[in-house]
Amino acid sequence: MGSQDAEGFGKLDPKPPTGLTTDEIVKKFGARETAFNQALNEYTFRRTVRVETLAEDTNKVDGVYQDVTDIVLSDNGGRSEHVVFAPQNTLERVMMTQSDFDDITHRLPFILTTKDLPQYDLTYMGRQHVDDLDTYVFEAAPKTLVKGQRYFQGRIWVDQKDLQIVLINGKTVPQDMRRGHEDLSPPYTTYYSEVDGGYWFPVYTHAEGNLHFAAANGALAQDVHIRYTVKYADYKRFHAKSRIIYNGETLPAADPSKPDTPEKTNTEPTAQPAADPNAPNLKHTKPQP
Repeated sequence: MGSQDAEGFGKLDPKPPTGLTTDEIVKKFGARETAFNQALNEYTFRRTVRVETLAEDTNKVDGVYQDVTDIVLSDNGGRSEHVVFAPQNTLERVMMTQSDFDDITHRLPFILTTKDLPQYDLTYMGRQHVDDLDTYVFEAAPKTLVKGQRYFQGRIWVDQKDLQIVLINGKTVPQDMRRGHEDLSPPYTTYYSEVDGGYWFPVYTHAEGNLHFAAANGALAQDVHIRYTVKYADYKRFHAKSRIIYNGETLPAADPSKPDTPEKTNTEPTAQPAADPNAPNLKHTKPQP
């Protein structure tokens, strides 16, 4: 692990890519993301979530939601979640909604497969050196906001060699801004790392911002400074003949032939993530040809 600072981002070069058109790059990284999404179905991992509110006058934490969950595989290849640590929720100024939990599960660890590509407008921004990687940079936005659906909107960095997403910076849209019914979330950054010398897996998400709740039903308007940290660790490939021991019990092996069936200020994302000393260094873990 290494620190991610401003020096980690080289100058954005807006010149067109060489050797491939932008459409070819999008098609290739969509296929690569699709393969990764299928590979991810064969992995177990641990997800650690911490959501904090910070007092505006002192910037000290005044409420915490936390859980540690093991994502495991069942004998039919589906996912299940086992909570291993969940202290008392002390958040008082906001409440966790189902949208928040869905974001943590599906959108903070963003994967853009071939099937998902038609939902998004992708604009090529250029090439950029980030830490040890050469990347293609795209702006992504949903083409249409379908009622009841939520999407990623922001910037993605695609490794030029592996043609897979290695970094994202954006927000979830749409957000419910109706007075008294606000369902808001801050902008976030997710970092990815190579696992098993192969695909790039999400390993760390940081989200922070001020959520604006308007006055309603006699209550005063308030801004809530909120911070999310999500860590994904202990990725282990779950082979059909293997067994995983969980709380003293042997969990059945997964069938890899079956698909995975998985069970608040509206701030704008920055062009590149802010410095974060806890973020991983983006680098290849295997020799490149």
